[in-house]
Amino acid sequence: MDKARLRQKYLEERNKRLRPDGNDQYLRVAGRLAHYLDDPYTPVTAREPETDHVTVAFIGGGFAGLVTAARLSEVGVKDVRVIEKGGDFGGTWYWNRYPGAQCDTASMVYMPLLEETGHMPSEKYAHAPEILAHCQRIGKQYGLYDNALFHTEVVSLDWDEAASRWRIRTSRGDDFTTQFVGMGTGPLHVPKLPGISGIESFKGHSFHTSRWDYGYTGGDPSGALMEKLADKRVGIIGTGATSVQCVPHLARACKELYVFQRTPSSVDVRANAPIDPKWFSGIATPGWQQRWLENFTANQAGGSAEEDLVQDGWTDLSRRIRARIMDLPREQRTPPNMLAAFEDSDFEKMEEIRARVDSIVQDRETAAKLEAWYRQLCKRPCFHDSYLQAFNTPRTRLVDTDGKGVERITENSVVVAGTEYQLDCIIYASGFEVGTEYKRRAGFDLTGRGGVKLSDYWASGMRTKHGIHVHGFPNAFFVQPTQGANLISNVPHNLSEAAKTIALMVRHAQANGFREIEVTKEAEDRWVELLLTGAGRMIGSPDCTPGYYNNEGREPGPAANLNVGHPAGPMAYFKYIDAWRNAGQFEGLEFR
Repeated sequence: MDKARLRQKYLEERNKRLRPDGNDQYLRVAGRLAHYLDDPYTPVTAREPETDHVTVAFIGGGFAGLVTAARLSEVGVKDVRVIEKGGDFGGTWYWNRYPGAQCDTASMVYMPLLEETGHMPSEKYAHAPEILAHCQRIGKQYGLYDNALFHTEVVSLDWDEAASRWRIRTSRGDDFTTQFVGMGTGPLHVPKLPGISGIESFKGHSFHTSRWDYGYTGGDPSGALMEKLADKRVGIIGTGATSVQCVPHLARACKELYVFQRTPSSVDVRANAPIDPKWFSGIATPGWQQRWLENFTANQAGGSAEEDLVQDGWTDLSRRIRARIMDLPREQRTPPNMLAAFEDSDFEKMEEIRARVDSIVQDRETAAKLEAWYRQLCKRPCFHDSYLQAFNTPRTRLVDTDGKGVERITENSVVVAGTEYQLDCIIYASGFEVGTEYKRRAGFDLTGRGGVKLSDYWASGMRTKHGIHVHGFPNAFFVQPTQGANLISNVPHNLSEAAKTIALMVRHAQANGFREIEVTKEAEDRWVELLLTGAGRMIGSPDCTPGYYNNEGREPGPAANLNVGHPAGPMAYFKYIDAWRNAGQFEGLEFR
């Protein structure tokens, strides 16, 4: 490999895509664009507002809410109300029903509570309908439907110091109280649209991939042919993970398909396959999923596992890196040499991914434009066995914008570099808000002790203990990866560990008559100081091509220095938090 040439090429491609507006290049879906938020899957049903009191309220009905509620139920805390803006449980899997949608991390470690529900995934990478059904299965098994509020958004959340409880108001007129509140709003539920001039002027049909209009396209989430597109010219804007999964289905359905690309994704082999029930029965012994979770983390995040149970693209790169480091003489295993080994492994992997494009895509010009020129973890890695092949379909055309993006949209076309592409339908595969502030994504701002707003408390950066507790906001728990394990390759592992921790704390408070749980300022400060001793953020560095991993290429500011995990890595954190909660002392917290 000519590493100097590769570095230069990466830099050139990055510089093409740098924009001064960063996250502001995307439109907030509101006002005249609010119809893009309509729920096409479940009708809203009328109900009376709730004005009661519950023990635990959880905001968000995705994996975080489901797992936390399940763990609370297992320790005897069953008075849990889940508040969800979708029409059912599922979170991002409620909204993402586009054709071909499936998990990018292996089902065995991605889908939570498999052992508890007795479910065997049908495939190594389960498709969206199965994941949604699993979410519903958890809701039914743990009795979460009876008290859930669907099609409901929290608008305010205020701490009542005199009563030691939270007051919750919602978009449906609910005004109730709860002793404890959990938040699992996640980053993948607020759709964003590209800020393209003329986007509101298009007179054809359009929708966001998280609100797929099967009434217009035909077909269904299970992958049936979208027969209504047979006479349609369709354009899809965006070539990230969503587009990689749905383009093959569009390619076999549309009269003409135009794929508008600003930056190509790296698309590695997926090698999906059915799971053999006989094999599964042999490995599904007590504790099997926890063993698989720990094995995946150990392999993917720098552990020393002798066996790789999952064997996927995430663990492949890690195996390569470890092998190169172990090839170094012990005295040469210095940080600079280990970083060089990391870079060499990444160069090698990305050269293989680019060579894969050349081996599959028949048109040489199209193949060249589909090659990704950046480090693999600069953007969300993709894995698929049909996406590249879709560009061999005569009716499918790649419209590469050379990093500039779509120029404008007219009443009946998309314009790129002065060329108009006449379309009947535009599909926006532009993803969700990730880099915006927490208050904007959540839709509310916590008001804690003394009237302090969470947005003010976090004005200089996130401050927590374990990523769960925030001083001044008693009885409030955050269920998410940052400032905990920060294991981005398999977020459900993070959520599962937080859920176990919260369940034991709430049970301890109830068993001993405590009304409040709060982290001390000293404990929070010590945790933040520990986090800052680490190497910092390991993905999405500023020299990467722009994307949501690196704040769209803009310097995120000093607050982003706190968007990290345990300095010794995910495995160390998971081991630590397991010992911390099971010791029963809950060091650093005050129970009152």
